[in-house]
Amino acid sequence: MNAVVLAFGEGVVVAKRNLRMILRVPEMLLNAAIAPAMMTLLFGFIVGGAIDAQGVPYREYLLGGIFVQAVLFGAVNTGTAIAADLRNGIVDRLMSMPISRSAVLVGRTTSDLVNSGVVITVTALLGLVVGWRSRTSVPEAALGFLILLAFAYALSWLMAVVGLASRAPEAVSSTGFTIAIPLGFLSNAYVPIDSMPGVLQPVAEWNPVSAIVQAVRVQFGNVDPSTAPDVWPLQHPVAASALWIGALLALSIPLAIAQFRRSAGR
Repeated sequence: MNAVVLAFGEGVVVAKRNLRMILRVPEMLLNAAIAPAMMTLLFGFIVGGAIDAQGVPYREYLLGGIFVQAVLFGAVNTGTAIAADLRNGIVDRLMSMPISRSAVLVGRTTSDLVNSGVVITVTALLGLVVGWRSRTSVPEAALGFLILLAFAYALSWLMAVVGLASRAPEAVSSTGFTIAIPLGFLSNAYVPIDSMPGVLQPVAEWNPVSAIVQAVRVQFGNVDPSTAPDVWPLQHPVAASALWIGALLALSIPLAIAQFRRSAGR
């Protein structure tokens, strides 16, 4: 138990170092916020008029998907940052200090969680400007934001595995977006699943992103739950989201730590 607490404390120190670097180069955070802003404007004002959002204003329907897509894109930064730190020798310098190996990963994922919180906040503020509103109570809306942050944290550990395995930031970025874009578009993030071709509907229904998006929309009151397809993840999206996030953490954290030990020892 003491080792876990110590690793967490050391991870916070590393996280502060990462956040200071972002403050010195704010373009990194700005770039992460630009993509969801562009998607909101593109779909909300240009494409949205042609989409039936199941009885709710499309811009309110859209924001749930934009939140999750922003989290997906933001997670790619974790992998690229870790790969860059490995290539530039920063990890070697950190490992020369009296800190645990896991603290480096805890620090990176914690700082990226803060980044995700900022991007989600910016996206929410932009959503308010274009007409999005939360129609539920404060605790329900808070749970929606908590789901987003938990998903962001789980994805950051997954992308840490990718970054450690590749060690090339350019390759990690390419791989990350190759994963993130299909996950976002083969889901209910932008259009209702029943509007998709029949062969794609089962894929979208069981896509983890669809459950997260549905959970966020339900918590914000931006969708009628009765219109969801009759599959368990979308009928019980909060429970399904918890299972997906828990499984992702249980799989990614041990893999990331094991891969880090191999990568740091090269």
